[in-house]
Parts: sequence; C-alpha cells; structure tokens
Amino acid sequence: MSTEFYDPLLLVVEDSDEDFAVLQRLMKRMAVQNPIYRCADGDEVLEFLYQSGDYTDQDTVPRPSIILLDLNLPGTDGREVLEQLKQDGDLREIPVVVFTTSSNPKDIEFCYQNGANGYLVKPVNSIELQRTVQAFVNYWLEANTPPSLG
Repeated sequence: MSTEFYDPLLLVVEDSDEDFAVLQRLMKRMAVQNPIYRCADGDEVLEFLYQSGDYTDQDTVPRPSIILLDLNLPGTDGREVLEQLKQDGDLREIPVVVFTTSSNPKDIEFCYQNGANGYLVKPVNSIELQRTVQAFVNYWLEANTPPSLG
C-alpha cells in the first residue's frame, strides 16, 4: 500500500523563499511527515498539476492531496490558479487552502466563491504564525480525510 495514503502530499505555492523556509522549519518542528513540494509562481503550479513543461514525466509528479496557495504571485496569480483548478473536473476535488497576507474582505469572498476550502491570513507575529501553521497541520494533514485522488 502506498505511503501517500498515510502522508498526503502537500503542495505549497509560495513565491517568497523566506516565507517558504519559515514554513518548512515550522513543519519540521511539528514533525510533519508529509512530502512537501513547492511551486514558486502560478505558472509553475499549473505546469506541475497539468504535468507539462518541466513536469511532463508522470512517474515523478505525484498528485497533491492538498494545496496551500499564496494569492499574490508573479505571473499567473493565486486567484487565477484557484479559478482554473476549481473549474477543472480532474483537479477541483483537491482541497485548496489560501495562505496569504491579504485580509481584504474582497479577497476572502472571492476565494470562497471560487471554491477555496479554507482561507488563512499569514500573521506577522512569529508566535501567531506558529499557531496558524499548527492549526493547518492539525486539521488538513492529520484530522481531515482527503478525497481519493487518482
């Protein structure tokens, strides 16, 4: 039986190297066993999910069980990525949790209207950030049962 059933793949879409490094450190401290892949912009995440560009070898590109998506990305931004994923019959079941600095009510409303499964605002305070990431890990990586994705 595949270990991915027990440790679902987390795809993090984050353009900031610093933010991604902090997230990785926090998850390591929390003993997260899930494989974590990163895409740095919207175009890269679409290539990853559609197995195109640099990601054409299907054997090396596992399908994520959850996507942690930043909104403000270079190129194709997170809003466009969310819209495209949730309109795709093959990808819409993948839970997408938005993880962004934006607390703008219009962004929050847009994301939920376009199928986001959660919306987390990145706190500036490191203690609050740790709590937010811990809540994400507890629910999405431990308690939640993801859909069986082909």
